[in-house]
This record gives sequence, C-alpha cells and structure tokens, in this order.
Amino acid sequence: MVVEVISVGTELLLGNIVNTNARYLAEECALLGLTMYNQTVVGDNRGRLSEAVRTALDRSDIVILTGGLGPTEDDLTKETCAEVMGFPLVEDSRTRDRITEYFKNSRHPEIPGNNWKQAMVPEGALVLDNHNGTAPGLILEKGQKRAILLPGPPDELIPLFAGQVKPYLQKLRPEVIVSQMVKICGVGESKVEEELIDLIDRQTNPTIATYAKTGEVHVRITASASASETAEKLIKPVVKEIKRRMGTAVYTARAEETLEMAVVRLLKKYELTLATAESCTGGLVAGRIVNVAGASDVFHQGFVTYSNKAKRKLLDVSKSTIKKYGAVSKETAKEMAVGGAFAADSDLCVAVTGIAGPDGGTEEKPVGLVYMACCLGDKVTVERYQFRGNRSKVREQSVVRALDLVRRTILENHK
Repeated sequence: MVVEVISVGTELLLGNIVNTNARYLAEECALLGLTMYNQTVVGDNRGRLSEAVRTALDRSDIVILTGGLGPTEDDLTKETCAEVMGFPLVEDSRTRDRITEYFKNSRHPEIPGNNWKQAMVPEGALVLDNHNGTAPGLILEKGQKRAILLPGPPDELIPLFAGQVKPYLQKLRPEVIVSQMVKICGVGESKVEEELIDLIDRQTNPTIATYAKTGEVHVRITASASASETAEKLIKPVVKEIKRRMGTAVYTARAEETLEMAVVRLLKKYELTLATAESCTGGLVAGRIVNVAGASDVFHQGFVTYSNKAKRKLLDVSKSTIKKYGAVSKETAKEMAVGGAFAADSDLCVAVTGIAGPDGGTEEKPVGLVYMACCLGDKVTVERYQFRGNRSKVREQSVVRALDLVRRTILENHK
C-alpha cells in the first residue's frame, strides 16, 4: 500500500518550525511496511491544499495530513479534505463533550466560541479521541482511499498515531510487519556497510537498512509474515549474525534504548558509580546521563571545568601539566578523569577537553581536537579525536564518544 504525507502550515514553509512530524510518520510507516513515494508541505491556503489533497488521493492509497485542525479561520484541513472527498460536516456530540471537559479542567474554563468548530466532523468519519488537545483526529474512507487527519502539535500527533492510527493501519495489511533495531557506536556507516554488505546485497525477507546518526549507526531488520512469531523467527538469526560481526560495537538491539540508557544499564549491572568532568562539552555528557530514569542510583556528580582555574581547583589538575601540555591534551584529560573520580568518590569518571571552535585552534591543535579519558580503578584510558563540523557538531560528537568510552571501559573491565 502506498502512503503519502501532507504537512499543512505556512509556518513550515517559512521555516519557523522544524517539520519533525513528517520524519516521525515516515519512519513509522516504513516500520509498518507501507510504501512512501511523496511528501508535501502546503501553506494555509484552501485552493493549494485542495489541489494537494486531490493529487495525493489520486496517486496514493492512504493520505496522512498533519496540522490545520485548530479553531482559527486559517485552520482549513478538515474542511478542505471533507469537500474534496464529498463529505458534509456534522456536529459530533462526543467531541463537543470532550471539548467542554477539556476547558473545564484547564486554567481558563471559559470556552472561546471558535473552539466549537472543532466539534464539526465529516459525516461518517472515524473520530479519534485526542487526550492532549481539543482537535480530534479523523479517518475518512471513500472506496479504497483513506485520508487520516492528525493535529499538528507533536505531543498530540504522536500519541494519537501510536495509540489509534497505527493499529488501524496494521489491520489494513494482510501480513504482519515486525522490525528490530541494532544500534552500533564507534564505527562509521561505511565500515558497518562493509561488514554487512553481503547480508544487505542478498536481502529479501527480512530486509536490512542502515541509518547514520551522530556517532552511531542504526541497522533496522524488517520481516513480513502471516504472524508476529514467524516474522520474529526470520529476524532473530540476522540480528545474531550482525552482533557476531560487529562485536562490542553493538550497544543494544532494542529500538527504545539510547546510548545513555545502555550506559546506565551497565553501571547498574556491575554496581558501579560515575562522575563526569567536562570542559568543551559544558555538562552535555552529564545531561545525557541524567535524562535516564534511575540515573541517580549510579551518577554521583558532574563537574563543568571550563577554565584552567576550575580544572585545578575542582579536579586537582596540576598547574604544571596545563602549562607544559595545555588544557587540551591527553595529560590534562587523564588528570581530569582521575581528579573527578576522587572528588566525586565514584568508581568511574569520564573527562572531556577540546577545542570546539570556531576560534581557538592552531596548526598544532586545530579546531575539533578533543581528548577524553575514562578512569576506572587504577586504569585510565585516554583517546584522541579530530572531529569535523561546526561548534555544535564537535560537541555533539564528543558527547557520543564519551558515553561510548564509558561503555567500553566497563565492558573491558568485565570480560
């Protein structure tokens, strides 16, 4: 089945907001085994939106529209789609009651008159309850064509799609689609492809696809079968073979687990505690760790030692070390890690110091040069990286490598 996404909103065309909804929907539809050839962004203009809907319905089986379901005059998605598909608008009493209840429980209980517009739905449409807003989701069916209308705010769209639209789409397919993600860190996409090229070249069912992320590569294995259990059996040997080939570079085979979650999981498993000592990353490593629920069980303290004075005062980095080797050096990184572990009374400490740019680089130490160290007991591992990209990119890559260094240090210590 062919699916198409139409994102509605002039603010998207102007670049005022990033279209994260399209990315989310594309990924979810791919996981469902739906084929997507086109995506469209159209402004809040009835004529152009009408043309976009007609074109999409002509070439696709399913059209998913996002945005334009609000109470204002420029919210035209529902009205336009209903007109194109030939459905009159009627009041939905359940939606009206939900709008009343929504405002009753809000800080502003008085209901603006234009909100009642959201209780009008195309006749015969399947109404999807929106538990995070006033605009319901809608599914319109006409012959073999389907239009799915979802609100624009991601915190409304995602729960609606995951809880109600996804099960609906799954029922449209005669077979079951199952996917599993293998996540790899510390190895580039070209290297991963080189290691897996024979598997990729002969793929049929399941299929294998690689996705490059910052500092990571995700490999998605997707199988279709008459039942979930059968699809899972098809996936299992492929996942096993990828793990065998990529070894400890694989940090998880669960789509929902992030790198920081994997690090916290290992810390808990081996009953270890962690501290961070950061210069150029400015606390980003610690921030990723504390994003994980339960991190307080294993994370002791984060030090942001941006200045040389802070490195000396908080981490006991020797003044002579900084003078002789510089703040960005393997020697300083090592002392930061050792000092951080001692100051925080933690089992491990990962330290990061570098030149994020755009200024501050020299021929000897160019922008993008980063040293990081991880201390565990008497052993300190120091690594040197030369990252490319702007300041934000250098810092982002540094965070990923630092987290992976912690992960690898734990694994090497518990072989």
